[in-house]
Amino acid sequence: MQNRLHYFLVRLLLVGVSFMGIIVVCFLFTTLVPGGPMEQYLASLQAAGGETAGGRSELASAAMSEEQLDSIRRAFGLDLPPHERFYKWLVTDRMGMRAQSFKYTNRTSWELISSRFPVSLSFGIPSLVLTYLICIPLGIAKALRNGKPFDLVSSVVVFTLYAIPTFAFGMVLKMLFSGTVEGFWDIFPLGGHRSPPEIWATLSLWERVKDQTWHMFLPVLCYVIGNFAVMTLLMKNSLLEQINQDYVRTVLAKGGTMKRAVWRHAVRNALIPLATGIGGLLSVMFAGSVIIEQIFDIQGLGTLSFEALVGRDYVLFLAIVSIQSIIGLVGLVLSDFCYVLIDPRIHFGGDR
Repeated sequence: MQNRLHYFLVRLLLVGVSFMGIIVVCFLFTTLVPGGPMEQYLASLQAAGGETAGGRSELASAAMSEEQLDSIRRAFGLDLPPHERFYKWLVTDRMGMRAQSFKYTNRTSWELISSRFPVSLSFGIPSLVLTYLICIPLGIAKALRNGKPFDLVSSVVVFTLYAIPTFAFGMVLKMLFSGTVEGFWDIFPLGGHRSPPEIWATLSLWERVKDQTWHMFLPVLCYVIGNFAVMTLLMKNSLLEQINQDYVRTVLAKGGTMKRAVWRHAVRNALIPLATGIGGLLSVMFAGSVIIEQIFDIQGLGTLSFEALVGRDYVLFLAIVSIQSIIGLVGLVLSDFCYVLIDPRIHFGGDR
């Protein structure tokens, strides 16, 4: 018990070290890459000035003074050396959460993230649960029927769905079930995670649950299709490997049934490899998916991170990277914790 507690304490400390490494690299990246917020601001001023006959804006033709440029640098916090900017972002602004966004004026990074994060969670949590609820029983069924027609047909279906790109599958779903093409079903909405605010405010609790489910059905289906195939095959192969182990033959030799050997012993050990995918799934499910959110017009955290990156809103982008890094790193620790829950035989050094 002490060895396991010591191991997890060390892992939590390493989470902090890894987090700092990620943030430092990303901060240096935003510092060195050209086209930052100041350049974006000057470009917007040029666009607002309009084009003259000569093809240059009137604003751009008049050179700005050095005092004006210094004033713009101070407004964006670019007048400080890189290490001071990093300290201000990390400590003073609490990883940029208190800093105002460059693109979304008068709103802090935390206000933007907190408004989008629940949207991503509303799709991420059901997707994570459904992925495991589908892949584990399907993988077990395929392993117990290895080489039979059910295994072959299900493998064809699984590989076919896995081979379809997520964006293509999402567009096909919208075409078939959202009425974008005449002659197909108009069952689900084209996009959004719920009805417009004026309609949402008039709904009862049960009607809101139905409305949310109605809107999230197709996006969640895209999430699940992109992950369950690999997990299903991993579960099948892991269970087949466990069935061939000596302890299963020992159970059969003592008069136990194959059903008891599989469900009481082999399945639990076969779940160990699936625990490795929890960390990666958490980072995708809870941090949002840019592709799926773009297809279904969902204003989630994935879309916000994409807009921040394209708009060179580095304060907001680094704040989102901080959230995503913490989720991913904690997911890795959670994977180790799942190892211990699934297989108590696992030790982390020391005497057994």
